[in-house]
Amino acid sequence: MSYNLEQFKDGLKELQIELNEKQISQFLKYYELLVETNKVMNLTAITEFDEVVEKHFLDSLSLCRVYDLKIDAKILDLGTGAGFPGIPLKIAFPNLELVLADSLNKRIKFLNQVIDELELKDITAVHARAEELGRNKDYREQFDVCVSRAVANLSSLSEYCIPFVKVGGKFISYKSGSIEEEVVEAKKAVFVLGGKVTDVYKFDLYEQKRSFVVIDKEKHTPKAYPRKAGTPTKEPLH
Repeated sequence: MSYNLEQFKDGLKELQIELNEKQISQFLKYYELLVETNKVMNLTAITEFDEVVEKHFLDSLSLCRVYDLKIDAKILDLGTGAGFPGIPLKIAFPNLELVLADSLNKRIKFLNQVIDELELKDITAVHARAEELGRNKDYREQFDVCVSRAVANLSSLSEYCIPFVKVGGKFISYKSGSIEEEVVEAKKAVFVLGGKVTDVYKFDLYEQKRSFVVIDKEKHTPKAYPRKAGTPTKEPLH
């Protein structure tokens, strides 16, 4: 199939990301696997090529606005779903070491297929709930960065994500535009978990208002967190 890559190339240029032919073909292959698998399994409501480029690929890659992805870093993508932002980040920045975590095993099977067919290295997909994985010494405080595009309030997300980050690392949350109130409400949770909000970066992605909340990990997360399965969402730390 042939695709109109103008929009993708314009978006990459705006983000100052250069991809070679191999990387472009990996993105196209990823798109085809996504759409094909989506017929039998609900991975995304967005399937039109231009929309996937804009709302999944370029949105995932826009992390480069707040973090230097050219440096070697170990990144956890929590609640990765169909692989966003982790797979686009890995394709565009092969230097990164990625772990993709999701609580649904059939998504992990899809991600493993993507990893195999795109021949990606230094990337693994893990089937686990955040509350359990966050207590596993192989993962707890082992990452330079934890990212998440998952839909949850910032207090809950912080409790899921901050335990994975090394002291000196960052938790970066992908959010929609109006985020101020959520950031204020999450302040105590972030502090209790050992973090500090250092930046809220807002930008327009085509018709969408997007933002990143950047949280620096300043102290070790107390052993009590994350609390047992389901608690952070039901009773967020305020």
